[in-house]
Amino acid sequence: MLFAHDTEQALVAAAATVNTGAGEELLPDVAALDAFLAPSNWTGRRRHDEAELAAVRALRPRLRRLWGAGEDEAVELVNAMLREADALPQLVKHDGWDYHMHATPPDAELHVRMQVEFAMAMLDVIRMKELDRLRVCAADDCDDVLVDLSKNRSRRFCEGGCGNRANAAAYRARRAANPRS
Repeated sequence: MLFAHDTEQALVAAAATVNTGAGEELLPDVAALDAFLAPSNWTGRRRHDEAELAAVRALRPRLRRLWGAGEDEAVELVNAMLREADALPQLVKHDGWDYHMHATPPDAELHVRMQVEFAMAMLDVIRMKELDRLRVCAADDCDDVLVDLSKNRSRRFCEGGCGNRANAAAYRARRAANPRS
């Protein structure tokens, strides 16, 4: 494992959050936000209203800037995100999870908890000099972002099936170039 478990989860959740606004709007309403958040088990207070949805959507462009940001820009973004939320890191244990960090109280707004969780994960990425693991999908027709958590740094495609489409197209191109095989 490259990063702590909670860091990896936060990075994957950050990428998924960014990708809800890349192209087709995947958070069109509060019900879609609820469904999106359900597998992540976000703790703390939820309002389940349009204002909460709008605040989560507004977080996406800021997170997107982290993909492709240089170290200094990433540090500025992360520090601003933590400062704005008055983040106070502390170790907690809950819901069967061993000790991990939270930096907001459970009653903080959802988008604030998400922002700080993602910023805390980025602290590890920056300190470990691993910003190059934040990538944009290599498919020509996809702008989704991803986190390459592979040991050999080989992940190039998002989880939207782009890798399968690229492999199938490469196979068809090889077959067309050499029809006798």
